[in-house]
Amino acid sequence: MFILADDLGYADLGCTGARDAGNQPADVSPHLDRMAREGMRFTRAYANSPVCSPTRFALATGRWQYRLRGGAEEPLPTVMHDKVLGLPPQHPTLPSLLGAAGYATALVGKWHLGYPPAFSPRASGYQEFFGFHAGGNDYFEHCDPRGRADLWENEAPVQRAGYLTDLLSRRAVDFVERQAADRPFLLSLHYSAPHWPWLTRDDADEALRIAGVGKHLDGGSIATYQRMIHHMDEGIGWVLDALARKGAADNTLVVFTSDNGGERFSNNWPFVGQKMDLLEGGIRVPLIARWPARIASSALHNVPNLTMDWTATMLDAAGVAAHPDYPLDGKSLLSVLDDPHAHMPCDLFWRMKHRTQRAVIRGDWKWLSIEGNEFLFNLGHDARERANLKNRYPTMANELRSAWQAWDGSMPSIPPDAQAHVVFTEREIPRASF
Repeated sequence: MFILADDLGYADLGCTGARDAGNQPADVSPHLDRMAREGMRFTRAYANSPVCSPTRFALATGRWQYRLRGGAEEPLPTVMHDKVLGLPPQHPTLPSLLGAAGYATALVGKWHLGYPPAFSPRASGYQEFFGFHAGGNDYFEHCDPRGRADLWENEAPVQRAGYLTDLLSRRAVDFVERQAADRPFLLSLHYSAPHWPWLTRDDADEALRIAGVGKHLDGGSIATYQRMIHHMDEGIGWVLDALARKGAADNTLVVFTSDNGGERFSNNWPFVGQKMDLLEGGIRVPLIARWPARIASSALHNVPNLTMDWTATMLDAAGVAAHPDYPLDGKSLLSVLDDPHAHMPCDLFWRMKHRTQRAVIRGDWKWLSIEGNEFLFNLGHDARERANLKNRYPTMANELRSAWQAWDGSMPSIPPDAQAHVVFTEREIPRASF
């Protein structure tokens, strides 16, 4: 089971340091906190991208998102005009590979990998789909940012009354309850929370006020945002309880993370940057894995890993090989699940058209370039990325820059017509200055 939050900041959970508006500890995620106590929390988990759809390309395929044209969009736009972009149905995916091996597969929630009829969850391996196609969805009206109805069951649009987070949670519970005891399953539960618009269960009137606006520049608060996380956490508790009732909890790998770092109301402490940035606040995300039959309780792991590594991990756990024509870029973390002290040295790479950003992480070292300005940080000593060590350690800076250039040369180039979007044109939170 892979549970994906949308725009959740690193310190937005109780177990990662959530604080309320008064800077007091916030009890926002009791079920996820319990899941962390019962499993392993990853302190160096990174999203494949600081924006949603590229990360989802990597998660679906287990490969660098840059290998697919749609992965160059930052993110895939709601309206693509003359472009037809998405996850090609012929490309092997986590659900298609597991489905071919006998797994029941379902996506509940956000797709954001292209629009029907050219692209859809069911065309890419999910046997069931209940959710929405766009990058965002109103929590009550169930419309995309352009005001178009966007709630689907398989290939049919549907209407359902209720708060979107709860609808997704209940559908996930229904899927778990319907599974046969002798058949394995993959459930992708991809919430819209806590992505804007910032609405709790009690904010139906606010949803009507902003209907058709798409953005929510004049709404929300830390309290509202944290309540949205609490609603999601409560639903995750329902799903975990359903697993327990089925007797499937011990032998089910459950992973929870976010598609990228948080934005306006999120807490990314101690990191700087946010969604759209290759600073730590934009790419370092909370990640919890629970598998009682295999993972020791209250374990911590601090070796860097990427979203697409979990695709490789789940295939490895299922004993399913990747398609030979589409080798995985992600690395299986099964050895880490068995031993949180296992060391898996591996360089992690990113690039963004937005602000011409480039980054590579090697252990504690991070080389970062933003609009041609280069930086070298030691994250083990300086998680806030304040001390630029480029001139102090020029050999390391040169090594990491060269490693990034070699990796970039192995990827398709960024198409000149790729879009670099910012979710809000009026971005109130100042950029970190260098």
